[in-house]
Amino acid sequence: MGFSDTKNFIIDFDSTFTQVEALDELCEISLRDNPEKDNVLAQIKAITDKGMVGELSLRQSLEERLLLLNANKSHIPQLIEALKKKVSKSFIRNKSFLNEHNDTIYIVSNGFKEFIVPVVEDYGIDPEHVLANNFIFDENGDIIGFDKDNVLSENQGKAKKIEELKLQGEIIVIGDGFTDYEIKLYGQAHKFIAFIENVERPQVVAKADYVAKSLDEILQIVK
Repeated sequence: MGFSDTKNFIIDFDSTFTQVEALDELCEISLRDNPEKDNVLAQIKAITDKGMVGELSLRQSLEERLLLLNANKSHIPQLIEALKKKVSKSFIRNKSFLNEHNDTIYIVSNGFKEFIVPVVEDYGIDPEHVLANNFIFDENGDIIGFDKDNVLSENQGKAKKIEELKLQGEIIVIGDGFTDYEIKLYGQAHKFIAFIENVERPQVVAKADYVAKSLDEILQIVK
């Protein structure tokens, strides 16, 4: 499929490129043998959902979830393997599209490069086109925080990152969360498509120009 004019695709990672929230998956791994695992996982999911609909600042959401995780660098390879098995079905179906258009596809996430890059690289996406946060580890390899100088650790961070890219042509944002909608809200995208293949958030859908159940639908919309 060719596009007559340049179309830049800004794609979210958690619950969009993959079927799941990576920090939920990391919790499953890091707390595998902890009797409190289910309780902690429920707390993490609740924090994620509040952040996704704009009820909690992104920075608060990240800080609170990382605190609960109790995760270590040694857990990340296991997380990557788990995420590779949970790529969204319509992204797997359209792998050739992602490969062919990798020069205009960007993964912009409030998640973390350490696990995003190895997953999206399999689909031809350039690591330089992955804009995300970075973990901070202590001397034992424990995850103790994130780089607070990175604008993607704060609200409006995605919009600021897109502005920095100075992209030519149409900018289309695909995601499931409020921070994806913010890119259009702050004037850095032409279209916001709410992606509901994995999760449907009514507050986000209400803000969307289009709603799509799959990447196939999105490619029909933007054709």
